[in-house]
Amino acid sequence: MAKELTGFIKLQVKGGAANPAPPIGPALGSKGINIMDFCKQFNARTQDKAGKVLPVVISVYSDKSFDFIIKTPPVASQLLEASKVQKGSAESNRKKVGSVSWDQVRKIAEDKIQDMNCFKVESAMKMVAGSARSMGLTITGEKPAELN
Repeated sequence: MAKELTGFIKLQVKGGAANPAPPIGPALGSKGINIMDFCKQFNARTQDKAGKVLPVVISVYSDKSFDFIIKTPPVASQLLEASKVQKGSAESNRKKVGSVSWDQVRKIAEDKIQDMNCFKVESAMKMVAGSARSMGLTITGEKPAELN
């Protein structure tokens, strides 16, 4: 018989660095989940992605058991990593802080497309390019013909 689902918890945690301190501890404790059990499982599954921010969706069941899905890092953090910039621009329309190439945009779009609400890589590239512009990043190189 299937377990009854009581709720979801969505968190963003650095890979391999889950600990019972806030925000993880209070979020899981309020649902009655064993915090250390989650931290151990999460850290074991994300050892290869240490230091990267990873969104995680935790499904909580009525018997206080849980399972979780680890998603790919957010587009914004991937763009910051690709452009080697600490943070985005406060005034993205006036002050540009860095640049990324169309090849980097394609790579990020291909990596993130499974978590996006689009079906073609070209559509995902447009979404990633929009995020880059809103962060104050310029996109260098020749725009691919399929995006025109």
